[in-house]
Amino acid sequence: MQAAGTEVMQRITDVVDALKEKDGALLPILHGIQDEFGYVPDESVPVIADALNLSRADVHGVVTFYHDYRKHPAGRHVLKICRAEACQALGGQALAERAMALLGIGFHETTTDNAFTLEPTFCLGLCACAPAAMLDNQLIARFDETKLAEIVKEIRS
Repeated sequence: MQAAGTEVMQRITDVVDALKEKDGALLPILHGIQDEFGYVPDESVPVIADALNLSRADVHGVVTFYHDYRKHPAGRHVLKICRAEACQALGGQALAERAMALLGIGFHETTTDNAFTLEPTFCLGLCACAPAAMLDNQLIARFDETKLAEIVKEIRS
């Protein structure tokens, strides 16, 4: 376990060192950490804080404020459903409830088979084609129950 912890800390330090000189380095570092691990491990907060001369509370506050940063590993596929007004007006709430029922999880949760993590997002910029979703960084316009069922079936088969 010690070797794994040392390896994790080295990977965190490598990301921080590569990005700490950038203007506004905190967000690029957090993105880099999440790209490296799939989430922002708690162990990274003091390393980032020390490198940027910030408090741990400041770093933790940014991680928890922005919806795109995760505190736990995600499933193999991340499905984000837009929660903005245009999507809500065109059935987004019912679609979100259907996704939760079909997957058996709520927002910010991962299925027991680790296939899906379901996340809310607030505006994907597809308001004219609402409701919208994103699967693994691929936008889906006019997202509906049929597309949802197809995605779940394809990934689970």
